[in-house]
Amino acid sequence: MTEMTLPHNAQADAVYRLNGVDLGLPEGLATEAIIEKLADGTYEGDEARSVDRCVRPGFRVLELGAGLGYIGTLAAKKTEPENVLSVEANPDLLPVIRANHVRNGVEEVSLMHGAVVGHAEDGATAHFHIAGGFTGSRLGAKGGRQVEVPLIGFHELIRAHRPHVVLMDVEGAEAGYFDRPWKCPLRFCVMEIHPRQYEAAVIKKIIDRMSAMDMTYDPVTSRGKILGFRKVWGEGS
Repeated sequence: MTEMTLPHNAQADAVYRLNGVDLGLPEGLATEAIIEKLADGTYEGDEARSVDRCVRPGFRVLELGAGLGYIGTLAAKKTEPENVLSVEANPDLLPVIRANHVRNGVEEVSLMHGAVVGHAEDGATAHFHIAGGFTGSRLGAKGGRQVEVPLIGFHELIRAHRPHVVLMDVEGAEAGYFDRPWKCPLRFCVMEIHPRQYEAAVIKKIIDRMSAMDMTYDPVTSRGKILGFRKVWGEGS
């Protein structure tokens, strides 16, 4: 499990400002729908509110599915950049993410390339589907453009980074992360669930595992398919 050294010079054809973050976007990378959300400030709005709720100074943050680098940048500004580890499977996004980190002065955020799965053998890879407009790219989808990406074991990642906050949008891969307790000082977890890709029993498994780890439903960060949990603190904490 190694971090990627990436170029800092991805050319942005447009720059959008959201919540004090400047996001560069190369032409042709995003759909019109994403561009409209960037322009009106609603892009990843629920996720941005989750950062405001969950991330505190000194917290370590693990972000699975980094997109354009927006949420990782927001998290880095609330804690310290060196406390944030962002993981992205889509190789097209890596130079864009890194350039946006640099653009916003959080270049010490760690950026790792790979698809996170429940368990991965050393050196394992898999075919990853690249969707048009970059959102919706995922493991297991058929057809379209396929690239080979490294696989990263979730529990190994958790043990190595020991996050207080986990933020994830991994297009269904989350189904494999809840087979056993997470070995980290978890305080908040916010994820987008994907009920079209798995049965209701998987959602129950997610909720049951969180409950077994003394995590409870968080109505502040939950909305629609965004499911948030927070630690059950003792009285007065």
